[in-house]
Amino acid sequence: MDKLGADVLLGTRGVVEPRKRETHRGSVELDSPDDTKPTNPDASPASREGSIKPAPVDVVGAGLAGSEAAWQLAERGVPVRLYDMKPERLSAAHSSPDFAELVCSNSLRANTLGNAVGLLKEEMRQLGSLIIRIADETKVPAGKALAVDRLEFSRGITEAIETHPNIEIVRERVTSIPESRPVIIATGPLTDSELAEDLSRALGEEYLYFYDAISPTLYLDSIDESIVFRASRYDTGDDEAGDYLNVPLSREQYEDFVAELLDAETVPLHEFEAAMYFEGCLPIEEIARRGPQTLAFGPMKPVGLADPRTGRMPHAVVQLRQEDQSGTLWNLVGCQTKLRVGEQKRIFRMLPGLESGVFARFGSIHRNTYVNAPVQLDERLQLRTRKGVHLAGQMAGVEGYVESAALGYLAGVGVARDQLGLPYEAPPAETAHGALLRHLQNADAKHFQPMNVNYGLFPALDKDILRPPKPNGGRGKKLPKREKNELLAARALDRLVAYREAVVSAGPLPLGPPSIPPLGANPPEGIA
Repeated sequence: MDKLGADVLLGTRGVVEPRKRETHRGSVELDSPDDTKPTNPDASPASREGSIKPAPVDVVGAGLAGSEAAWQLAERGVPVRLYDMKPERLSAAHSSPDFAELVCSNSLRANTLGNAVGLLKEEMRQLGSLIIRIADETKVPAGKALAVDRLEFSRGITEAIETHPNIEIVRERVTSIPESRPVIIATGPLTDSELAEDLSRALGEEYLYFYDAISPTLYLDSIDESIVFRASRYDTGDDEAGDYLNVPLSREQYEDFVAELLDAETVPLHEFEAAMYFEGCLPIEEIARRGPQTLAFGPMKPVGLADPRTGRMPHAVVQLRQEDQSGTLWNLVGCQTKLRVGEQKRIFRMLPGLESGVFARFGSIHRNTYVNAPVQLDERLQLRTRKGVHLAGQMAGVEGYVESAALGYLAGVGVARDQLGLPYEAPPAETAHGALLRHLQNADAKHFQPMNVNYGLFPALDKDILRPPKPNGGRGKKLPKREKNELLAARALDRLVAYREAVVSAGPLPLGPPSIPPLGANPPEGIA
């Protein structure tokens, strides 16, 4: 079995009858029949009135997408069997027995409406997403981005899932598509080799794949803060001193660092695997190969930062972002890598202030597996060749933590409504959820690759808004990007109202103003 293909974890947990249910951290006692009620007592009129008794739904994989899908089903009164292989077996990239483990980074990226992923998060908040609720509860300082304490985040998700009376956790490996229908498969980028083969047979084509690379993490007390300085670009951020640690490099230091990256030994790929990296998560050494100054204009750009020792902007800067709420662990932003461990120690300790750096976690690579969504999936994220088999998360053709969880939400809500005899509700195309779904349906199948949400996927604004007409028949200046994004976000949240009223089982909640920060003059920083 291919180790990099890494076996996905499958699992489940407790049900509707009062009993003591074991977890990997202890036991939970259900004291009375009342404890068997769904967390949401107003779940779906159909289930509430007893007109339809929904059959259990199998969800395979308890990552971000699987956990979100299971939660949305359970909150609507639909019993769930959630399969996960943890803690019996762990993939090559996972180390924790908890669900929804963040592997690549602790950042969920931008948290403002100026960025489409910030809008996606706000939509998820308003729709009742478990993933975003726990992310908000476990956030750490990260400027205009939403970053979390990755351990507390996963623990929070796990606890919510384990204690939900409508979710049964089955801790066993799944090696083929379950016979039950409907089923949601959300096994993520490290899908078990045998399950991947079975899916491939069902699809009639081979999977596409690429590698995601993980950034190293260091202990704060091993970093020399007389050289490394705290700051946020343009003095933005939650902490007055700055949310990021910044390693300043002179031109000579930068060029030496790049030269060593280019000469370093990397972990080799298997002979039968092609190096198809996702553009948004390229290993730092691969970025360096694109040109000697590419890093200085990319993840190591110094704009908006001044070295307090000189008062000047360095030639390049490596940023470190806080990993945990206690501020003990810091990861090297944009330094995801497939360098061998010895080379990581040698090269990253070349950076000023990191000469004595102690690594809590080394960078690594892992395979990502996904289907050709325009060919294989319908508008309900259902396999065209296997009705009742739904895919969610990265394997459905999106990239990023938030996008994966969003597809889990859509799959969970869609299957729940079908189980309850309710009509399918598609998210409006003008919303971030709708834009993602539309991309999966309409992208060029010949060149399909996973995509992060971005405003380029949204339906265009009216031309009279983009370039207002003049009295003389001409048109005014093109609307600035910032203002255009504000209008796209406002339109999305407006269209979300009716969708939310249709799909939120307990009825619509007050929408009010957005709960994330408004647009700022400068783009979010530190996004790997």
